[in-house]
Parts: sequence; structure tokens; C-alpha cells
Amino acid sequence: MEKLATTLFAPETTYLNTASAGLLPATAVAAMTGAVEDTAAGRSLTVHYEAVEAARASYARLVGVPPERVAAGGSVAVYGGLIAQSLPPGSEVLVAEGDFSSLVNPFHMRPDLTVRTMPLEKLPDAVRPGTALVAVSAVQSADGRIADLDAIAAAAGAHGARTFIDVSQAAGWLPVDADAYDYTAAVCYKWLLSPRGTAFLTTPADPTATPLTPSFAGWVSGEKPWDSCYGPVEELARSARRFDESPSLYSYVAARHSLALIEELGVDAIGAHDRALADRFRRGLADLGHTPVPSEGSAIVSVPALGHQAPRLADRGIQLSNRAGNLRAAFHLYNTEADVDRLLEVAGTA
Repeated sequence: MEKLATTLFAPETTYLNTASAGLLPATAVAAMTGAVEDTAAGRSLTVHYEAVEAARASYARLVGVPPERVAAGGSVAVYGGLIAQSLPPGSEVLVAEGDFSSLVNPFHMRPDLTVRTMPLEKLPDAVRPGTALVAVSAVQSADGRIADLDAIAAAAGAHGARTFIDVSQAAGWLPVDADAYDYTAAVCYKWLLSPRGTAFLTTPADPTATPLTPSFAGWVSGEKPWDSCYGPVEELARSARRFDESPSLYSYVAARHSLALIEELGVDAIGAHDRALADRFRRGLADLGHTPVPSEGSAIVSVPALGHQAPRLADRGIQLSNRAGNLRAAFHLYNTEADVDRLLEVAGTA
């Protein structure tokens, strides 16, 4: 992994902020630059539409479902709104306390829904008769805690509730089995190392039988997109592509290369590398007298009450985040033990 830091990536800082945005590999940068140059030169950009399908197929393999069950878009919030719209009035949606706004807010925007909030660890026991949907992030953005998705899915199944899992902070380093849930969604600009404007939704086995209504369907949602450019779309795609947003094409041109890199290296190997660095940081924090938020097995480490140190560290060339008052470090495939040691050295001089 460490060789990649010098061959495929070119950070000019000690970059430990993947939970906010991942670095783009050189292959993705070159592809995106080439697509922009095609436009500037007046060459047809339509030849790049196949990049969307390549990225869709790659993502599908990463999360373990056929590409026919994957919709391509640009935002978890949009797909959250789509799912929120599908719920009957009066439905109860169960969410985790302090979860990311793009996941939970679409449900709050419908005043005829009941949104019940519980601590993450209590979510499985909080599912009850009448719960229509459990919406939760696989990994919490603010502090890196990993949800007990097996228990959540089992509890939801026992009570007839659907599940919507945001894997934005998981896909790329933590194995994801999208087939275990009704819906999953992820933005790709974090651990999947893609530009903003790339996101995916996974749907149930028969996308045409889901209660979701493709209310924002445009020409790309047609079974034959290029025959669906004018007037009503006569036939929606018979796959999850019916839920596609018109793609941010430059971003998808890059994403196909980023996702291919994740596939090539393997999520298990990446995860082992990321967790080893996170554990090295946790041990160093203990030596400095700091106790991070408990997040065993996570590539994200958050230290309470130190979030205000983020600007000082940035001035020293170390990029982290201040999230919910925590100093949040996120370790990924381009990071090294030297990065962790430099962070500990500078943090210890506070």
C-alpha cells in the first residue's frame, strides 16, 4: 500500500481526512482531464457515457449485487428523498442519534412521517411493530462507530420493516453486502476516491417491484435512453437505472478508474491496512493521555474536545476534520505509519 502513496497519489500534505473527501488517483485525474479537454476541443463527450456503466458495474461488484440493481446519481440526500417519498403517511422511520443529515433529513422534511431517534447501540432493540423503515449509516461520520448491521437487519426483518443503509463511510475499506438490505446508498467521493457528483443506490432484487416512484426520471431513466429524449418517457428502464439521475459525466469518467483501483487492491486488504494505521493512532493517543470515542475496528478515529486543534494542525500541513467537537482522523490506502507518527508528534506538542 505504501508504494501507492508515491506512485498513484500526490498529496502535498499529511492527508488524514478521507472521511471528508478522498484523494483522486493519478489515473482518475488523467481520465477526467482528458474528458474536459475533449469538451474544450469540441470533440463529442457522448462517447464517455460508457464510463457510467463501467462505474456502475464496478460498484455493483464491490457491494455484491448485479449492476441491474444499481442506480447512478450524485447524492445520498436525493435517494433518501426518493425513499422518504415512497412511505405512506403516518409511517415510522427509525434513525440513529447524530447520524449524517443527508441520510436523516429527507425523512424530517415530510411532516406526515414519524421520525424516531435512538442511540446507535440501541437501534436493534428499538425496532418495533409499526416501524416502517430503519435508516442508518454503516459507519458514523462524526466518530467512526460501526453500526451492528446484522442485528439491525434481523430486527427489521422480524417486524416487517425495510432497511436503508448509508455506506458512504464504509464502502472502500469495510466489506458491504448490499443484498442484506432493502436499500443502500453511497457517495463515492470519500473512501471510493472519486470526484464529487458520483453516488449509487442499490435496490431490491426486482427494481420494478419496489414501492419507489422514479419521480425525477429523465431521459437517462428510459429503457432506451437515446429514444427517450422528447416527451414522456414511454418505457422506464427495467432495471434500477430507472432511478438514475442525469450523470455528472466528468466525475464518472474519473470514478471508473478509482473504483477499478479499489477492486484491484481488494477491500479486505485496504481495510486491514486502514485499521492497522487507526490502531497505531489509538495506541499513540493513549500514550499522550487522550481517549478516543470507542470505535473498535474502524478506520476513523475521533478524539473528543480536540476538534479545535484542526486549524493548528492544518497550519502544520496535517489535514484532519473538526466534527461534532471531535478531532477526526481517517486513514486510507495512501497513508503510512509515518503519517500517523507525524500526527502524534505534532498533536503531542499542543
